[in-house]
Amino acid sequence: MERTVTHSTFVIERNYPSPLERVYAAFADPARKRRWYAESGGRDLLKFESDFRVGGSEHTLSRFPNASPFPGQTLSSNVNYQDIVEHRRIVMAYTMSIADRRFSASLATIEFLPAQDGTLLIFTDQGAFFEGADGPQMREAGWRKLLDSLAQSLAQ
Repeated sequence: MERTVTHSTFVIERNYPSPLERVYAAFADPARKRRWYAESGGRDLLKFESDFRVGGSEHTLSRFPNASPFPGQTLSSNVNYQDIVEHRRIVMAYTMSIADRRFSASLATIEFLPAQDGTLLIFTDQGAFFEGADGPQMREAGWRKLLDSLAQSLAQ
């Protein structure tokens, strides 16, 4: 198989009608993040561990359902927190793998800005997608779905 890499950057902006501190806490508090992030993908969650601090890490492991393109395979996400400014910014480097085969590495920056009606969140992802990867369009769609899940969580 020829080894390839595709580079891509995308930016998603979302306005949430919730206080900035509450939106930030949805990322910083492991129990809250587990609900909207790890439990929302339609897969069986096997593990979610989060050590939210600069130099800390996060690990999510789930299993695809039988009706998926990857029946029974595991999906893992491994995060290393590079920079955190409380209520302002989170920078994380993360890799994703299916069945222990890494298919991407990314640097993501999440910015939290006060807005007249709540919080403006700016999510920037700079990714390297390897052969057989989901690719930039699917990754952006995945993050859009996750940020929708965050909106639902904040509305509760």
